[in-house]
Amino acid sequence: MPIIINLDMMLLKRKMSSAELAARIGMTPANLSILKTGKAKAVRMSTMDAICRELKCQPGDLFEYVENDDPWER
Repeated sequence: MPIIINLDMMLLKRKMSSAELAARIGMTPANLSILKTGKAKAVRMSTMDAICRELKCQPGDLFEYVENDDPWER
């Protein structure tokens, strides 16, 4: 997948656990895990707002686009 989720890195930088973030934003730890692992199909803007507010970051700090050079994966 060409989108890399950097949520774990941001949590480490902020010295916050996934469980703490989930509680602060009103999300289940299981749903936050789905987002962290890149298995989520979509993210609500209200969820992004809450994550960025709690982690004091920008959306671009959480997501990174990496171009895929493998023609078989297009």
